[in-house]
Amino acid sequence: MGDRLRLYQPDNALLFSNLDARRPGYQRAVRLARDAGYEPVTRLAGGHAAVFLEASVAFAWATADPAAPMHIANRFETFSGWVVAALRSLGLDARVGEVDGEYCPGEYSVNVEGRVKVMGVGQRVIRGAAHVGGVITVGQTVELQEALTPVYDALDLAFHPPSAGGVADFDPNITPAHVIEAMIGVIEPEYREVQESSFDSSILSAAQTLMPLHSAERSSDAGAVLRPTLKTSGTKTLLQGDDPPSNIIDAENKNGGHD
Repeated sequence: MGDRLRLYQPDNALLFSNLDARRPGYQRAVRLARDAGYEPVTRLAGGHAAVFLEASVAFAWATADPAAPMHIANRFETFSGWVVAALRSLGLDARVGEVDGEYCPGEYSVNVEGRVKVMGVGQRVIRGAAHVGGVITVGQTVELQEALTPVYDALDLAFHPPSAGGVADFDPNITPAHVIEAMIGVIEPEYREVQESSFDSSILSAAQTLMPLHSAERSSDAGAVLRPTLKTSGTKTLLQGDDPPSNIIDAENKNGGHD
């Protein structure tokens, strides 16, 4: 079984974390998200609120690893490196690292020119496998900033709006399709085989059963347990019970694994 990577344009949504759900202003933040026209959902990785926009590229990378908790930083470094290489191939000065005042801060965020965060990433680990997910913002910078500002205020979290943006702020000709093509171009040489695939009925059925876990109104500790002693400093990681990955790109690593 090879790695599974899904690259896709999402619907507009505002994703909260379990940490957000424990904050006093969480219910107000959920209402503000809905008032702004975003469906609020709870993700299973750590960190804080993030916006997925139609003019962005979301990603979900599932990989088998019998020693998954030992390789958290390696996976973050690998995926952030892919994103930086892809954006640089599009002519952008992309870098790995946190910028001052960014939303959902993390040391493996990707920024452009050291000043605007364009990619956020989180990770969850289960027995024998790991999942790295997040979003690369392409356009809709105004919508991104306007959605996050009141939500972060309600959660009483620091956020500097100019630190959030998309790659099209630096080159308006770049589209989500260009970013997906660039990502595949970077990843493909590392693998023996990369091919597009679609969801089968068993994955779709499993996803339907898991939807209640992502309700913004669910209990903040339902279905997930944060274990900070196993976190790498500055990363956003959640360890939990088994759950099925999703995919559109199947890949077999040339070296049999990333870590």
